[in-house]
Amino acid sequence: MAKKLDLKNTLTLEKILSKQGFGTRKLCRIMIINEEITVNGELCDDPDATFELEKLSFTVKGERWEYREKSYLMLHKPSDYECSHKTQHHPTIYSLLPHPLVVRDVQCIGRLDEDTTGLILISDDGQFIHRMSSPKYKVPKIYEVTCKHPVSDEQILHILKGVQLIDEDAPIAALSCERISENVIHMTLAEGKYHQVKRMVAAISNRVEALKRIQIGELKLPDDLKVREWKWLSEVDMLLLSVK
Repeated sequence: MAKKLDLKNTLTLEKILSKQGFGTRKLCRIMIINEEITVNGELCDDPDATFELEKLSFTVKGERWEYREKSYLMLHKPSDYECSHKTQHHPTIYSLLPHPLVVRDVQCIGRLDEDTTGLILISDDGQFIHRMSSPKYKVPKIYEVTCKHPVSDEQILHILKGVQLIDEDAPIAALSCERISENVIHMTLAEGKYHQVKRMVAAISNRVEALKRIQIGELKLPDDLKVREWKWLSEVDMLLLSVK
């Protein structure tokens, strides 16, 4: 017996491409008619052809894509890039992403300073963005901090007990602080205050020379994800980011 289409989970090819960020429906229709699209490995020149969205793959001008209702990405942010669509002094991290994703209005979750590198999450799912960034959920982030001067036991203890920052009512403490080498520590925070790591290190009479975020929740920056590269979050990655 032939499988029945789930009409609630189907769209015309023209709508699929437009929804995935490949242009207006008119532009997508033209690409389809010009035989620039394949679906599940077969050429399709009918803009009104209907396809189930589940496990749908397609190519646009030879580039392979999978249909995704929402975008969930990780990026290895380089230095001298700004986490904003409207930048002031440096290129935007969104220039490192394919144009169709930018068109879908993806947003970074928790901005990193222009000179800070490492793991950053990007999505167009508002609920996911809120869950990852809201202070309510206290999602921990681990930073690799290279300090100008050696870090003493007393300084680490001070960070763990809490340091007083200007414009803050109460001392702020790290969830954990581990010495990796004489000048390098791993600091875990569940907040995202302005220049927080740099200000906390300054409060213990030291200075941050380099700052890299290496983990969010249980998700670590992959060793094989090079600077400037991005990748889709896998099902396992999403589980590692699950908020309790």
